[in-house]
Amino acid sequence: MFTLQVNFTAIKKFDIPAYYRSSITGKVKESRRVKDLRKQDFSPARLDFGNVQFILARHFGFCYGVENAIEISYRAIEENPDKKVYLLSQMIHNQEVNQDLQSRGIEFIMDTDGTQFVPWENIKPQDVVIIPAFGTTVEIEHMLLDKGVDVQKYNTTCPFVEKVWNRAEKLGKENYTVIIHGKPKHEETRATFSHAGAHAKSVVVRDMEEAIQLAAYITGAKSPAEFTKEFVGRFSTGFDVLQDLQRVGVVNQTTMLASETQAIADFFRKVMIEKYGEANIRQHFADTRDTLCYATNDNQDSTYQLLETDADLAIVVGGYNSSNTSHIVELCERKFPTYFINSEKEIESALSIHHYNYPQKRKEFTQNFLPAKRPLNIILTSGASCPDTLVDRVMLRLLELIGSEKSVEQVLGDFV
Repeated sequence: MFTLQVNFTAIKKFDIPAYYRSSITGKVKESRRVKDLRKQDFSPARLDFGNVQFILARHFGFCYGVENAIEISYRAIEENPDKKVYLLSQMIHNQEVNQDLQSRGIEFIMDTDGTQFVPWENIKPQDVVIIPAFGTTVEIEHMLLDKGVDVQKYNTTCPFVEKVWNRAEKLGKENYTVIIHGKPKHEETRATFSHAGAHAKSVVVRDMEEAIQLAAYITGAKSPAEFTKEFVGRFSTGFDVLQDLQRVGVVNQTTMLASETQAIADFFRKVMIEKYGEANIRQHFADTRDTLCYATNDNQDSTYQLLETDADLAIVVGGYNSSNTSHIVELCERKFPTYFINSEKEIESALSIHHYNYPQKRKEFTQNFLPAKRPLNIILTSGASCPDTLVDRVMLRLLELIGSEKSVEQVLGDFV
């Protein structure tokens, strides 16, 4: 059902600060890219240091949308030395990048969950407001425009997010209700819900369990009266359960698991066939195409290849509120002891590590996380909002603790 097309992403090169560029994993990536320009090989790379082998995912780290957002944000700072420069919220879900931007004078107007830091009345027409890579709601955009703020000059909304909005608009014009597969509180899903609602009736489902709950209103297994309580805050104004679930199409938050979005779309197609018959399916289910971004798709495919390897553990680096990183963690946990960390500082010693339990949404501390066997085989990867330099630092920290029989230069020689 789903296809993915990319054109400009392989061409555009961004001007981002040099300290986000990697001297280790970056060289491995470039070597793989040159040898596989068509991106047909998703097998991982191995960096053999003797005592430890690092198994690197074929694709990880900064994506097109993130590098675009970083370039625009730093340009906004340089071009406006005498102005107040604001970000609507975290530009991306990575603490290193956001902290660096704050150290250069950028202020966040709100947190990722919408908690206000800077009152709207403080924002003046001459101020610079950067729209983050996740985009923003129609309501916030219009409010800023009413204040006289130029919202387009430094708009870093990812093109793949805008692609979802365009798909939702098209569905609305064809009188379909938009079912959004996403995390309801995530900035991107809130933005997509707002943009979809401007053109179509829309409703958000978090996962397959909620998709099944929604389908009960399509089949009539549940009464419409239950809908407003069960999906409170997640359906558009004027939503009519009896009328607006007769024709549906599925889009997604671009960082969700592709397999889960596929399963949800297939499920609703099946529900519509059972209710209206296969001969009438086109009148009731829009055969949408994949709205996942290319980086999420590549990173997830690369992670599936990691699951085919033999390893002692996996370390995933990224922001704890990063959706795409959390899904990589979810996949790795299917096979390996997996540690989700935001930097090398979480690795306290060769025996102990601080890491994030994403399902439980809490930090944990684990002792004896490194097996005593040698050589160790460690999977190392990251999310699309994580600088490669962070992955380098995690690798160097582990080499410091485990010991190495080869230098970095010797190991990188295999990728020249």
